[in-house]
Amino acid sequence: MIRRRQLVASVAGLGLSHYAIAQSEKPIFLGQSAPFSGPSEQLGNLYNQGARLYFDALNAKGGINGRPVELKRLDDGYDPERCAANTRQFISEGVFALFGYVGTPTSLAALPLATEAKIPFFAPFTGAQTLREPYNRYVIHLRASYFDETAAMIKQATSVGITKIAVFYQNDSFGQAGLEGVTRAMAPLKLQPVATGTVERNSTDVAQALKDILSKNPEAIVQIGSYKGCATFVRMARRAGYVGNFYNISFVGTQALSEELGAVARGVIVSQVMPYPFTAATPIASEYLGALQASGLLGTNPNYSGMEGFVAAKVFAEAARRAGKVMTREGFLSAIQGMQALNIGGMTFDFGPQKNVGSRFVEMTMLTEDGRVRR
Repeated sequence: MIRRRQLVASVAGLGLSHYAIAQSEKPIFLGQSAPFSGPSEQLGNLYNQGARLYFDALNAKGGINGRPVELKRLDDGYDPERCAANTRQFISEGVFALFGYVGTPTSLAALPLATEAKIPFFAPFTGAQTLREPYNRYVIHLRASYFDETAAMIKQATSVGITKIAVFYQNDSFGQAGLEGVTRAMAPLKLQPVATGTVERNSTDVAQALKDILSKNPEAIVQIGSYKGCATFVRMARRAGYVGNFYNISFVGTQALSEELGAVARGVIVSQVMPYPFTAATPIASEYLGALQASGLLGTNPNYSGMEGFVAAKVFAEAARRAGKVMTREGFLSAIQGMQALNIGGMTFDFGPQKNVGSRFVEMTMLTEDGRVRR
C-alpha cells in the first residue's frame, strides 16, 4: 500500500532534472494545479506520478520532436480560489498548456482564465458536463463524463431488480453533476432517488446524510464524492447494519478508497474510465506497469489515478508530435482535432472539429476486503 511519506518522496524524485541524454531544445512547460495535500491529496499525487512516469521515459528518448517536457505542479488543496491563483501564476509564467487539473469546482475556477488566455486546458480529472457544454475549443477531455458513469451504474443496478436507490453527494458543482447524472439515468425508467444526503467538500461530517438516507431503506447508494467522505459514509453505514450496495464514480480515487476502507471495502463498486492497470491485459497497461517497475518507486502499487495521468501524458505527446517542432497552441489544438480513432494500446480516442471529448469508455469494478480490484 502507498504510504503518504513514501509517495511524496517518490513524486519529488520523479523530477526532470536528470535526462538520460543531453537536451538542447527549449522545454515544453505544462502546469498542473491539483490537491497535493489535504483530504484529496492522493488524487493529485497519483495522477501527477503517472504523468511523470511517461514524460520521464519520453524525455530519456529525446522528448517530443527533440524537446523535453517539464511538468510544473502547484498545490491547490482542492480549493477553487487557490486553484485560480495557481492558474494565474502558470499563465504569467508562460506555460504551454494547463494539464491534469483535478476536480470539478477547481477546474470551473480555472477554465475561464485558460480560455481568456487561449491556453489549452488538457485532460482535467473530472467528468462534469458543465466543463463539456457548451463546446470550448481550449478544453480537451480524455475521460467519459459523469453522465456516462452514472448511466452505467443505474443500468447495472436495475438489471438485477434494484430500484430503491439513494444518492450521497458532495455539496458543490461536482456533487451536483453526479446527482444530475443519476436522476437523468433513472428518469426513463420512471424512477427517482428515494433519498439524498450531502457532505461538504474536504469534510467527513456525514452523520446527517447517513440518517436522512438510511431512514428510507435504500437497496443501493450511489456516492458522488472524494475518498475520505465516501469511506466515512460506508464505514458508518455498515456499522449501522446497512447491507445494500454502494456505487462510486471514478473520481472517488479507487486506490485511496480501498486503503481507507480496508476489509470494509468488500463489495463496494467503482465505475472506471481508464483501462485496468493491475495486469498487462492491454498494451497500455503493460507500458504503464513497465514504467512503474523501472522507476523503482518504493511502496507504489499500480492504480487507476496513475494510469489516467500516464494516458494523459501519452495522448498529449502524440498531439504535440503531430503539431510539429515549431509548435503553437492553435496548431496543437488543431492536431488534436485531427486525431480520429487514435488507439494508444487498448484505449481508443476519437476527436474532431467541434468534438473535444475523446472517450466514453466505462466499466464497472468491485473492491475486495484484501485491497484488490476485480473487474
